Amino acid sequence: MFEDEFDELLYPELTLETDDILMNLTIKKDYSSFQNVEDRKKEFIKDLELFIKEFNESPESLEFFRYYDD
Repeated sequence: MFEDEFDELLYPELTLETDDILMNLTIKKDYSSFQNVEDRKKEFIKDLELFIKEFNESPESLEFFRYYDD
């Protein structure tokens, strides 16, 4: 097994669930450089917001929402 493949197995995973959405995330960023847990949380939330923004601007987002056209 290559080292990169091994490292991918060690990524923490997070499941977020609301009444409408179930999302499983694999966290690739290392947040350990943030000593304060509140700073770490703020950085993670900022990254989630960026992730949503990037998805919103991607062609895949339109493809996803076209699913409901059928």
